[in-house]
Amino acid sequence: MTTTVASATTKPSRVDEPRPADVFVAFGITGDLARVMTFMSLYRLERRGLIDCPIVGVAVDDWTVDQLKERARDSIEGAGEQLDPKVFERFADRLSYVAGDFSDPATYEHVAAAIDGAESPVFYLEIPPFLFGTVVKGLSEAGLTENARIVVEKPFGHDRASAAELAEELHQYIDESQLYRIDHFLGKMGTDEILYLRFANSMLEPLWSRNYLESVQITMAESFGVEDRGHFYDPVGAVRDVVVNHLMQLVASAAMEVPSSAAANTLKDAQVALFRAIADADPGHYVRGQYDGYREIDGVAADSQTETYAALRLDIDNWRWAGVPFFIRTGKKLPATQTELRLVFKHPQQLGFWDNAHRPEANQLVVKLDPSTGVRLIVDARRAKTAAPEPIQLDMEFAEEGGEGAAPYEVLLHAAMIGDSKRFTRQDGVEEAWRVMQPLLDAPPPVHAYAPGSWGPRAADKLISGHGRWHDPWIPA
Repeated sequence: MTTTVASATTKPSRVDEPRPADVFVAFGITGDLARVMTFMSLYRLERRGLIDCPIVGVAVDDWTVDQLKERARDSIEGAGEQLDPKVFERFADRLSYVAGDFSDPATYEHVAAAIDGAESPVFYLEIPPFLFGTVVKGLSEAGLTENARIVVEKPFGHDRASAAELAEELHQYIDESQLYRIDHFLGKMGTDEILYLRFANSMLEPLWSRNYLESVQITMAESFGVEDRGHFYDPVGAVRDVVVNHLMQLVASAAMEVPSSAAANTLKDAQVALFRAIADADPGHYVRGQYDGYREIDGVAADSQTETYAALRLDIDNWRWAGVPFFIRTGKKLPATQTELRLVFKHPQQLGFWDNAHRPEANQLVVKLDPSTGVRLIVDARRAKTAAPEPIQLDMEFAEEGGEGAAPYEVLLHAAMIGDSKRFTRQDGVEEAWRVMQPLLDAPPPVHAYAPGSWGPRAADKLISGHGRWHDPWIPA
């Protein structure tokens, strides 16, 4: 199918020099995402003095603004925030509410009245993707999109063709430069840190290549299961849920070449160039798993073949990475919740001065991303009190060296407000990521059962055969 990249990138931009938002409008403000993330993130931005505009909530529920403020308070406290009464009062004073059906043109007339005079609105669509086109069309026909930024939540399609179709629908009304696609991984401190860590340290940059690395392992482990989300998860599965978006973004940060400038499109060009160098994923190098008990969850088909675990190999066909496999695994009901990037170095040559019965552990560099962030270096060393050399771990937790960064949604919503699009995905990148994963969707192998609390099906061990073993994630004591 012909893609929409040309239309996405060649049209002249209507927003050449983004201005800070003078109003923030959240469609779906009464939903679960707002309850869990949005209110907390906006409140934190208020506390840091980074909001300077009204906030308008739009939803179908027949609420008053007082009900919205009460939901905001409950959501912020429910997220574990210690509420500062003065900060919350400032935040609550920004809130207003518009009730209406998203398919009704009158709703957008009411939104227009609520933001009358705004010249640089940001519309945040925390709603299901099938409503994106309806809302953007309504905003456009109400004359509200000329200088607007539109922020949308994943998923961006369910395969390559639907991703292109969704973009084509939205591009009828807005330019690609106005479209900010949220992937919360791009708001994590660790993901952003990877680029700086790689290229700002001259001792590390040359090591980050085929000359020194045996493989790269990316693990996104979750100790929890699907729980009450069976109706959502069963049609989706692990590859669509987190691999094609979150983990492919992590691959890009770990493997892309250095961007030549700080411009958003320069960064995205480097990401897309990396994606284009990745060969189509091979179903023969793909293992799917499903934890025992998954099919008993409400909303899950009794004969479901949906994967709750995915392990795969990617190969990058360029000068830096030729011959270095990237092994990716993710799963639910694993022993821990942890996301990390792990560089596994080649073993040294024969040590003529040492008893070669001892084979040193491969050196490793680990960047821990979630739920906390840090860097670990694993080296093999001889210590006086041990009979033989052993691996030692040199750890640095970001929280102990200046504190954790802002929460991902805090980072991303602020970036949307100020018009910084570097942390948002571009359409050609979205389609390239789907292109890489499409063979796994077209010809998925059978699912293997695995026990909750294990590291997934044993078949995943064969995937990495010849390149060492899967390393357990760095779990802080």
